Amino acid sequence: MTQEGVKYPSVYTVDSYRTAPPPLPPRPGRRRPIGATQVLLLLLVTVALCGMVVEAWLIYRLYNPPPAQTTEEMSSAAKMIGNAPAIGPAPTKWARLVEAPSKPVAHLTDGTDVANAKHVMAWSEIADPLLYKVGYKNGSLVFKENGYYYIYSKVSFLADQGWHHSIELKTKYYLGKNSIKLLTSRPSLHSKQSNSFLAGVLHFYKDDAIFVKVSDTSHVARGDPTQNVFGAYMI
Repeated sequence: MTQEGVKYPSVYTVDSYRTAPPPLPPRPGRRRPIGATQVLLLLLVTVALCGMVVEAWLIYRLYNPPPAQTTEEMSSAAKMIGNAPAIGPAPTKWARLVEAPSKPVAHLTDGTDVANAKHVMAWSEIADPLLYKVGYKNGSLVFKENGYYYIYSKVSFLADQGWHHSIELKTKYYLGKNSIKLLTSRPSLHSKQSNSFLAGVLHFYKDDAIFVKVSDTSHVARGDPTQNVFGAYMI
């Protein structure tokens, strides 16, 4: 039994697990630098997004084109262009052609402006002649480039007999001759032919000239310009 009057010490509970202070929170460190790979990836993503935006705009314009110009706007624009000063020489006009030929070519016809000599045919310079890299002078076609050419001529005569028709050449490579006969035609004794056609493929040099010669130009039919033609083209 406990004796009365005896004092006992107070009882204390000791926590052996709290002998050390609690740990401090982690100290914030420095941020890691951004590497080259991350920069490259960012650039690629940016480029891809820009491409998507451009593609979306193009698709929108494809399905939603801008409104067409009105007649008044077009006329005002045409007036502005017409009043603008011309720059450089005027473009070459091709009356009969959609585009310029790829090789030299010539085609001539008869016409009201033609004045034939006694034996040499002349050709119209106002009846829409076709001359590309081939000149025309005094009834002759003058070649400006060496090469093989298909040449032809058609002449209509009023008489059935007593005529002849030829294509002749003037060249500096044959001395002592005014011209060289290349192709010729004349009717037979029993022929009723009144049209003569000559054609062939020959080689010509630069500045060579060919012309059409007949027995008498007064016997040539002149009613229709297409009855008498003369031409050549490079092959």
